[in-house]
Amino acid sequence: MKESQISTGKHIDGKEIFALTLKNTKGSVVKIYNYGGIISEFTVINAKGEAQDIVLGFDDLDGYLSEEYLAAYPYLGTVVGRFANRIKDGRYEIDGKAYQMDKSLHGGIKGFDRKVWDILPTIDPSITLQYVSPAGEEGFPGNLTVQLTYKLSDDNELILDYRAFTDAPTPVNLTHHTYFNLDPDKGSVAGNIIRIPASNYLKQDADYVPTGELVPVAGTTHDFLAPRAIGANWNQDEGYDQSFVLDKPYGEFGMASETFDARSGLLLGVYTTEPIAHFYTAKHLNVTGGKGGKSYGSAEAFCVETQHAPNSVNIPAFPDTILRPGQEYHQTTVFQVTVRK
Repeated sequence: MKESQISTGKHIDGKEIFALTLKNTKGSVVKIYNYGGIISEFTVINAKGEAQDIVLGFDDLDGYLSEEYLAAYPYLGTVVGRFANRIKDGRYEIDGKAYQMDKSLHGGIKGFDRKVWDILPTIDPSITLQYVSPAGEEGFPGNLTVQLTYKLSDDNELILDYRAFTDAPTPVNLTHHTYFNLDPDKGSVAGNIIRIPASNYLKQDADYVPTGELVPVAGTTHDFLAPRAIGANWNQDEGYDQSFVLDKPYGEFGMASETFDARSGLLLGVYTTEPIAHFYTAKHLNVTGGKGGKSYGSAEAFCVETQHAPNSVNIPAFPDTILRPGQEYHQTTVFQVTVRK
């Protein structure tokens, strides 16, 4: 249920920033800021009966706004848009007209992750945020209205439901960049056991941009069809920053991954309507002054970013990511936590 909406006392671009909280009957707590749609807390009860926060972030809003953090800026817990991940050189065409983005990663220099979203009224226990992106913002055409609803069920499902509408053709590919760590002490995730139901991953160039080629996971370090440790056979310096093509019909709701930590007994299942799970083990993470003063480094978290393929706007063979007037963009992703004792 929706428990609280408390002002942080901060304003950006004349808009007030609030901390919003969802709780359920299992004792779980989710805290969300309407700045960047940030999930700053997801506390659950682990196998030892202890309350454990499984997402990385800061104790208060100031951490997300500090110059030091923004200089490195790993998108801790934010919404990403208009277009998640990468577009080759920031260039693409729609109906023969060329467009150039201001930056080719995660929606631009100042994407949805740095906007203050409006808080809409809801009937059921949930939080709905809305952002209206004006035409031309970060080089994208068309006015785009985005609504993101967060719900926390009594089955420990954090449900994210996205909808978007436009008045001109524009690329849309939304995701959430939550960093998870299921270890009670927030150590390396290398020992976590993960399964990703994907028989293929996307080949990438030297800039991590998909080329359009699918590569079978069989016989590679990307084979997570059967559960295995994240760090088994990996290049520890590189980790994973890879898009996996999920083995399910396009648009159908199904599993993207499940990850287990033996120390906490927590199992995180990710389910989505999206065709891609981008698996990232935080290679570039370097944050000081996180929760409780803790620093976060490489391989001390993982992200499962559900989305369409990066650079798909430039690859005609991939599912279309151009939203047109009269159409509705809609995707649902669920993060569910269960306990294995």
